[in-house]
Amino acid sequence: MRLFRRPSRRRTGPGGRSPRRRRAGTAALVAALAAALLGAASCAVDPPGPPVDAAAVAPAGTGDPTTTPTGTPTGAPPTPAAPARVPDSLRFTGTTLDGKPFAAADLAGRPVVLWFWAPWCATCASQAWTVAEIAPQYRDRVPIVGVAGLGQRTAMRDFVTEFELGGTLQLDDAAGKLWRRFEVVEQSTFLIIDRDGKVIHQGFLDGEDLTRRVAALATQAG
Repeated sequence: MRLFRRPSRRRTGPGGRSPRRRRAGTAALVAALAAALLGAASCAVDPPGPPVDAAAVAPAGTGDPTTTPTGTPTGAPPTPAAPARVPDSLRFTGTTLDGKPFAAADLAGRPVVLWFWAPWCATCASQAWTVAEIAPQYRDRVPIVGVAGLGQRTAMRDFVTEFELGGTLQLDDAAGKLWRRFEVVEQSTFLIIDRDGKVIHQGFLDGEDLTRRVAALATQAG
């Protein structure tokens, strides 16, 4: 007798699909949804740009704290001012009655008063008290420099001591070098040089005139 195999019955779910095929379809759908979501997210985020320089976007006043607005380090010493131009009228040197070297160029940029005197001169003696009084007051703004001549060094030093001129710079010009340079022919003579090096007075001044002129020059010098 011929035997026939009974066909097997396959299990199907709703809709006629087998559970295995349905699970495979579900997995594929989940994978597709995940890929779509990732694609949407990647489209929503801008691509990274070049690195940003923090200094370029820093607000004003937040720069390098170790420098000034001009770029100079805060701990650096200030730049020294340029030296004043030395005019021809102050291009001379000498020696003080104390034997110290003197350079008139050190006084450039300020008004200067040169007082030419002799130790035996009565007029010089009458003016010495005024010089001794005002010279220390204006030393930094209007230096008064005595130029002693026509005498011996000992007599010149005695004159300085007697009239209390120790606080005033006094040059020893016994040889007459500076007297000849400025063409001084009599004593007492005051020669006033302004801050630009121009000689604005040469001649006699009494105590009142000398005080007034020096005070005016000091005001201009600041």
